[in-house]
Amino acid sequence: MAGERLDKVLAKHGFGSRKDAQKLVRREGVVINGQVCHSPDQHVNLDCDTVEVAGQVLELRRHLHLMMNKCGGVVCSAKDGLHSTVYDLLEEGLRHQFLGGSLHLVGRLDIDTEGLLIFTTDGTMTHRLTSPKSHISKKYLVTLRDAVAAEKQQEIVALFFQGITIAPEGDDGEYLCQSAILEWISENQCYLTITEGRYHQVKRMMVAVGNQVVALKRVAMGDLVLDSSLESGAYRELTAAELELLG
Repeated sequence: MAGERLDKVLAKHGFGSRKDAQKLVRREGVVINGQVCHSPDQHVNLDCDTVEVAGQVLELRRHLHLMMNKCGGVVCSAKDGLHSTVYDLLEEGLRHQFLGGSLHLVGRLDIDTEGLLIFTTDGTMTHRLTSPKSHISKKYLVTLRDAVAAEKQQEIVALFFQGITIAPEGDDGEYLCQSAILEWISENQCYLTITEGRYHQVKRMMVAVGNQVVALKRVAMGDLVLDSSLESGAYRELTAAELELLG
């Protein structure tokens, strides 16, 4: 029978280890589609079977997808000896491995960059969204050190649209950026949409036109827009409609 073993399903849904789940099933029984089951190796179809434990119906899932409004001062890694990480902002129960795999990040943001982060257990989706061949757009709210006059703004719009060369930084060499969309909000704020993810790319693009980024926030990835009601450092599950936006 296709599906997942019952003890594995229970373990991945918060009922302890596989051994704990096996004891639970043998001792108390678990109801599957209305029938009591005492066999931990019984297979469960996550798409159509109903599983009850102690009278409570489980919400069976293979994958988990989260949206976070990243705050500044935390790094996008699982462990860091010096700084807090975005995983420290998650509830403990969300850090373990799900049936679809471990919860991981779709792309990263610098320690001082805020805004939209996506966590998922779906490796296929991650590959699709992060592959250079996909050209998934990333939109940032950029705050600049220096005010830019209106005529200079239009010049920068044109430079970014045709593709601007950024200087080497770190291990990343000089690079000719692909066409980017710049929309000015004020003399020192703009939205910048890029389809690449070079090291410190937005910051290097602004340096290339003689300015400096003082605040950076990712507000969209593809058609998915950061929920404006999410407080800094907060997160929630993606809705079905939002998952559709990610393809």
